[in-house]
Amino acid sequence: MIRAISKNALALGAAAAVCVAILSLVNQQAAPRISEQRLAAKLAILSEVLPGVEAGQTLLQDCLQVTDETLLGKNTAQTLYRWRQDGELSAYIIETTAPDGYSGNIDLIVALTPDGTVLGSRVLNHKETPGLGDKIEARRSPWIFSFSGKTVTADNANEWAVRKDGGNFDQFTGATITPRAVINAVRNAVLYVQQHPQLATLPANCTD
Repeated sequence: MIRAISKNALALGAAAAVCVAILSLVNQQAAPRISEQRLAAKLAILSEVLPGVEAGQTLLQDCLQVTDETLLGKNTAQTLYRWRQDGELSAYIIETTAPDGYSGNIDLIVALTPDGTVLGSRVLNHKETPGLGDKIEARRSPWIFSFSGKTVTADNANEWAVRKDGGNFDQFTGATITPRAVINAVRNAVLYVQQHPQLATLPANCTD
């Protein structure tokens, strides 16, 4: 009896080892393709927020890891890319987070001119309510395009709010918290760029 159990245990152990080996091989073979897909997705979203620019490796390599919990919404590093034309800085593309969405963090990416004029913005990740808060997605509503061409000045600071709060941006029926959070995040991304002119000359420090 004991011998039979031992044989079964050995057989199960061998089968488990084979399964682990197969899974490891599959993962190794799939890794390059997954990496390529992630790169393609990143380049696509960068091209979306930077009109007329075909994003490539040059843009990915000229980037910084920056941290500012107050203006960028997280106490961990966010990525900021620098787009240059003929050696001159033309735009920043910065990842930022709205920490106060209705259902948690809303991750965004915002493209801005060096003086802080928004060129484009997109939502990367969120958990907002389908049919209500998800109107922040470009595929659900054109609302996210309303930031393009705008900047933050001492004269228009109060305009960066939903109309319910006296601002110039639409809210969603039944969902005011979500657009309010996104507006604040985009505005803060503008303020971050305006308050850090040294971003243009800092050495790139991204590791991947």
